[in-house]
Amino acid sequence: MNTQIKENIQVIKELNVEQCPKGEINRYWLHLVNDGMGVPINVPIIVARGVEDGKTLGLTAAVHGNELNGIPVIQRIFREIDVRELKGNIVGVPVINVPSLLRKKRRFLDGVDLNHIMPGSPDGTVSQVYAWRIIERIVKQFDYLIDLHTASNGRINSYYIRADMEDETVKKMALLQNSQIIVHNPPNDGTLRGTADELGIPAITLEVGNPNLFQKGMIRDGLTGIHNFLAYFGFTEDEIEESQDETVICPKSYWVYTDMGGFLSVHPPVMHQLAPGEVMATMRNVFGDTIKEYYAPEAGIVIGKSVSPVNQTGGRILHLGII
Repeated sequence: MNTQIKENIQVIKELNVEQCPKGEINRYWLHLVNDGMGVPINVPIIVARGVEDGKTLGLTAAVHGNELNGIPVIQRIFREIDVRELKGNIVGVPVINVPSLLRKKRRFLDGVDLNHIMPGSPDGTVSQVYAWRIIERIVKQFDYLIDLHTASNGRINSYYIRADMEDETVKKMALLQNSQIIVHNPPNDGTLRGTADELGIPAITLEVGNPNLFQKGMIRDGLTGIHNFLAYFGFTEDEIEESQDETVICPKSYWVYTDMGGFLSVHPPVMHQLAPGEVMATMRNVFGDTIKEYYAPEAGIVIGKSVSPVNQTGGRILHLGII
């Protein structure tokens, strides 16, 4: 255990990195909102403030309550960092969506996806107020953002990055992660990454594996990428670890959907490179008869795919990256 971490956990109303003690790692509960009985809902925050001044890296995870791999990535970064040699600050928010994590649900209490309504509203709905306070009281402190996600329920992902590759800083942040795939994806309105971009904060999204799990390999990969970021951008003096494998860069990607319902088997594994017309999936009816086969519309790589057999009309088949 890092003996520089203090065990007294202070409850705060707003994060102010400049007021955190230099040369220490501190933990906080940020009182964000109250539940229906008036009980505080607190968001966990970890702050490592270097002895020497510098910029602030924000690390966020569990914007969706079923996306868990990012949590131990953030926990372990603070165990591994030597704050006495850190230039600048690291702020970790291992769980953004506290109510949904506790309910083991993806969406917020009112059924809304938090990552579709950022930056929220100070006087809006339950989810909008929560999102707005996340941005105002935490994210505005960041100079860089790495937002950690996973696939959703019933799907699996490669270790891939979504980033605006036309922004040179963001592009470098993405390449440092040693991911399997990078998808060029300009920030979308409503996402945490998109809101950070609007605030002038370079940001990338890490898709670190599958939902509802801790996957050691994915967690280790996420740690390596963040350490690489810290080294390249001058937070630490560590060496950058180069990947043994070349990252596949996709200028675009899209999901392929079904046009009928039934029991779906998606055949190619994640990272498989599909040829045009190659069989992607087979749909069967409840009696086990094959009723349709789905073929690759063009050449591409499998970024992620559905693993749930029950697939209604319009369900997802796979996420196809165009190389």
